[in-house]
Amino acid sequence: MKQIFQPENRFSSVDVAGLACLLGYVVLAWYSRGTFEEPHLSVFFGLITWVSIPVVLVFFLDKKLTFLKVFIWALAFRLCGLGGEPLFEDDFFRYLWDGYLFVETGTPYGHIPADSFGDPHIPAFAVTLLNGINYPDLPTIYGPTNQVIFAIGHLLSPGSLLPLQIVFIALDMLIIGLLSRFAELKYLLLYAWCPLVIKEFAFTAHPDVIGICCLLLAFVMAHRRYMVFAGITLALAVGAKVFALLLVPFLLIRIGLRGGASFVLTLFVLYFPFLIQGSSEFTTLMIFASNWEFNASLYALFAAGTSPFWAKLVLSAFYFTVLVIFFHSYKKHRLHAIPRGDLIFGIFLLCAPVVNPWYVIWVLPFAVLYPSLTAWVAASAIFLAYASAVHLGDFDADPFVHSIWVLLLEYGIVLMALLIDLSVRFKLKAANSKVVEGKSK
Repeated sequence: MKQIFQPENRFSSVDVAGLACLLGYVVLAWYSRGTFEEPHLSVFFGLITWVSIPVVLVFFLDKKLTFLKVFIWALAFRLCGLGGEPLFEDDFFRYLWDGYLFVETGTPYGHIPADSFGDPHIPAFAVTLLNGINYPDLPTIYGPTNQVIFAIGHLLSPGSLLPLQIVFIALDMLIIGLLSRFAELKYLLLYAWCPLVIKEFAFTAHPDVIGICCLLLAFVMAHRRYMVFAGITLALAVGAKVFALLLVPFLLIRIGLRGGASFVLTLFVLYFPFLIQGSSEFTTLMIFASNWEFNASLYALFAAGTSPFWAKLVLSAFYFTVLVIFFHSYKKHRLHAIPRGDLIFGIFLLCAPVVNPWYVIWVLPFAVLYPSLTAWVAASAIFLAYASAVHLGDFDADPFVHSIWVLLLEYGIVLMALLIDLSVRFKLKAANSKVVEGKSK
């Protein structure tokens, strides 16, 4: 049997790049703890650049990639997050509070954290969590799939982010494994070693990894014709984040009646225990959808020229039309393939009023399967979203507002990548047309 490690491959340029990245993530973990000072954007951007350059070099220059090396280094990078602290984020206080509330009361929903201020019955660790929650006047926005994992994390170690980080790292490594079944290795590298993915899932512990993993697992189950399991995992994805709804039609037409029934039944099992207690995440989701704006592109342009209402109406109509076109094309030509989630989620984010950095990760697994410069450039440019007023030290402005130069730089970079992609595609199409004409002659 052929050995996994050939003598010439024991230590290669991939390992040199991996060591360079690992050192960068170790420094990032140390720096995130604020041992000597509060983290600054300049140092953060410098460290992100540090861990990005080796990935680019390996992608373009290394011809001897192996899955094992890509996987092992990816795991090593993520484990660094266990020694760090969430950078420029405080959402984790809500996850930990939700886990505590779920275990103590039987539901994390319908409770406004601000109502618990001054409650003498709350344990000390929960008081610390409570004081860190942003928007404490609103109930939780996280779905029931996430809440089950939050509760498990609380049972393992109350008030600690570590159990969630471990679970999220495991799910992220599962995503890499799932993608390896369909993707070319050099493009899998882009996800496995992607600084945005590692920062948002391993360091900051954003739970979007749950929804993304369940969604990909649903497609794998459908591909293997395990339709009931595909329906179950699809429902779990929706229960983790509503973003998954955008791809539900593309899977339902593949998994048939049994798969569809398992999807509906699983959603019922997820939501019914909370709905009979009077609430779910949809209360805050509606407020979020109605009032929030952060790091928007097309929405910001439309809203500036008209009003938030008309901007949402026009862009919603536009996006629904795009989704219908994608669905019709998929149903007609690509029923057994994984749909273009990179375009479906990417166009959605261009129209959305809120574009947080971790939202872009929903695009990336599909960009492994359907490679494009735009998606991976966006995964780097989105770090500029952290350059909001609060992180730039402008305490007189709205803390989450961006200077116009930040938005122009961020989306200008993405636009340039998109134009390059379109130019390359146009040239390839023209070249193919000439080949076809030559053969016909």
